[in-house]
Amino acid sequence: MHKLSRRSVSAVLRTGGARYHRNAASAVAPATHASLLPNSVGESDVKVRRYSLLTVGQLDAAKPSSQLNLKHTFSLARFESTATASDASATPPAEKYEYQAEVSRLMDLIVNSLYSNKEVFLRELISNASDALDKLRFLSVTDPGLLKEETDFHIRIHTDKDNGIISITDTGIGMTRQELVDCLGTIAQSGTAKFLKALKDSKDAGGDNNLIGQFGVGFYSAFLVADRVVVSTKSPKSDKQYVWEGEANASSYTIREETDPQKQLSRGTCLTLYLKRDDKGFAHPERIQKLVKNYSQFVSFPIYTWQEKGITKEVEVDEDPTEAGKDEQDGKTEKKKKTKTVVEKYWDWELTNETQPIWLRNPKEVSTEDYNEFYKKTFNEYLDPLASSHFTTEGEVEFRSILYVPAVAPMGKEDLINPKTKNIRLYVKRVFISDDFDGELFPRYLSFVKGVVDSNDLPLNVSREILQESRIVRIMRKRLVRKAFEMILGISMSDNREDYEKFWDNFGKHLKLGCIEDRENHKRIAPLLRFFSSQSEADMISLDEYVENMKPEQKDIYYIASDSVTSARNTPFLEKLLEKDLEVLYLVDPIDEVAIQNLKSYKEKNFVDISKEDLDLGDKNEEKEKEMKQEFGRTCDWIKKRLGDKVANVQISSRLSSSPCVLVAGKFGWSANMERLMKAQTVGDTSSLDFMRSRRVFEVNPDHPIIKNLDAAFKSNPNDEDALRAIDLLYDAALVSSGFTPENPAQLGGKIYEMMGMALSGKWSAPLEAEVVEPVEAGNQK
Repeated sequence: MHKLSRRSVSAVLRTGGARYHRNAASAVAPATHASLLPNSVGESDVKVRRYSLLTVGQLDAAKPSSQLNLKHTFSLARFESTATASDASATPPAEKYEYQAEVSRLMDLIVNSLYSNKEVFLRELISNASDALDKLRFLSVTDPGLLKEETDFHIRIHTDKDNGIISITDTGIGMTRQELVDCLGTIAQSGTAKFLKALKDSKDAGGDNNLIGQFGVGFYSAFLVADRVVVSTKSPKSDKQYVWEGEANASSYTIREETDPQKQLSRGTCLTLYLKRDDKGFAHPERIQKLVKNYSQFVSFPIYTWQEKGITKEVEVDEDPTEAGKDEQDGKTEKKKKTKTVVEKYWDWELTNETQPIWLRNPKEVSTEDYNEFYKKTFNEYLDPLASSHFTTEGEVEFRSILYVPAVAPMGKEDLINPKTKNIRLYVKRVFISDDFDGELFPRYLSFVKGVVDSNDLPLNVSREILQESRIVRIMRKRLVRKAFEMILGISMSDNREDYEKFWDNFGKHLKLGCIEDRENHKRIAPLLRFFSSQSEADMISLDEYVENMKPEQKDIYYIASDSVTSARNTPFLEKLLEKDLEVLYLVDPIDEVAIQNLKSYKEKNFVDISKEDLDLGDKNEEKEKEMKQEFGRTCDWIKKRLGDKVANVQISSRLSSSPCVLVAGKFGWSANMERLMKAQTVGDTSSLDFMRSRRVFEVNPDHPIIKNLDAAFKSNPNDEDALRAIDLLYDAALVSSGFTPENPAQLGGKIYEMMGMALSGKWSAPLEAEVVEPVEAGNQK
């Protein structure tokens, strides 16, 4: 009997029976031995083939199948069952593949998705040069031999506008041949990132981390404007200089050794860009200088650009022969040579980034004049700012910033409508990134704040999508907003009250907009608000001053919304409050009412609109109100019946003292002022006016003679036409005095003329003499 050892079975299973079966299937018929297996083993083809494999090397092919030993057969059957169970639990091996990419298309996608503005190519390349200089400066501390005879650290940019060529040369660390392959030949391979990792892993690494690029794609921004890029570089670690050359939309590049003696570098890298036809304008020296000042003004190393200059000289001028003859005749002995002034042009290097970043200096060492000068130069302003704030934020997010409050608002006050301003300049490690924001760093209502923000935590290739999703930016935004409020609060608490009056005239609407858009900062915005009031019609007061002047029994802050201080002063809603010496805020700006409604309260004092129903002045007398309702209740029902659906209710008023009546708005609807504003909207939906218009309540003053006369008319003759017309006229008059717009002004005018005619009839004109006509008898007529 043939037995299979456990080790041989495992070996067969590891190598895979199927492969052997393909080689030996023709030697042994599968049906020969499969027929010997019991049904319990299984009848799949896989099992049969595996059994044939295991027996082919041990059975004698010449022996008939009837002579097979039974024990041998059962032994094979037991093994077949075990192998089947193992196969059921094992998973087939997975094959691993590498991603394939069309390099030229991939590079095009990377460059054009990261950079939406072509002019940032210069920023990226200068940042790479700055990193190379930083690396050399760091490494030379421990290895001074790297500097050799070249100790100057600088960046030079040479342009050829005629041929469209830009050359950027630095005296940095340079690259060896292998580094060229690793850094420029591998997309998204950052030499700076490797260098930083080595510093981090090193025990002796310093804490200075001012290196800029860490993504390995900044170099490829050159292909935004260039068809061909040539990089000539020499590392102090190598005696040879190498040239890397690549073209846009190409999937390969070349590296060769530099053999031209005139192009040899002592150390560093020279990057030459051959611009595309449409982008040759970048090769103009003036444009390069402007881009450097805009994006790389505060790079740590000096940047020189090749500029055309002129020097003024005096040159001699040949004399006219006729004038020379006249001089001889005059007998002049002394002759003065005639000269003229000419400007001689020449080309030379010019330092472009002279200014050092003021925000990196200690605030104690910076004077107010320095801050103002930086503000004027950076934002092209001619007036000093009202305030400035220079601060450094450390902790979870680190950044430095200088914020300013301008002296005047821009012409047209477009900032309130358009949140996209260029008032905040974002830098990453002193490299300018962008000033085109849409509320990422400051909310719309603080868009008037100007300043610079420099962060080391943001990526250099920052885009709007990154800004919107970045947790770092959200933290920065909160701290910038808080500092801005502290700066504005400092102006409000200044001894010079005129400074805040000037601020409020220019930017008050912005803060009111903040009450609507930013609930989180209500506590910071509310103390900065200013309003006119019934006790201060000339000077605006703050909410803190209002609260200090409140009566001991006063629980709420009262306000009235109107179109001017004059109309607010003369409104009938104020009568009872003025008698009680209660101060009322005048909201005369269209945005005021919405802002106050969003605030809801201040220092646990609710804002109450005195033009709406259910006004509680804290002096309710329930017994007196009950008597008034019993006396005038039926009269109010009679007036309500006459007015119909024009009013929701007619009731006794507790806010009037001299006016006969007033029309108050419902508690939860629009006020008269808001209704007027909504009707005036140029793109407003008139269909929503009826829905949002509040219920109107007609309140009457029972102490007024007109109301007493109407009460008498109701009790004597409720159907009297003159009394009913008086009710209509009273309603129309209350409509106008309460701030509402009459639906039919011509009809109202007709009623007034009619009443005037009745009142003035025969008052000044002489009475007409009656003519006496004697009666004539009928018989006397002819």
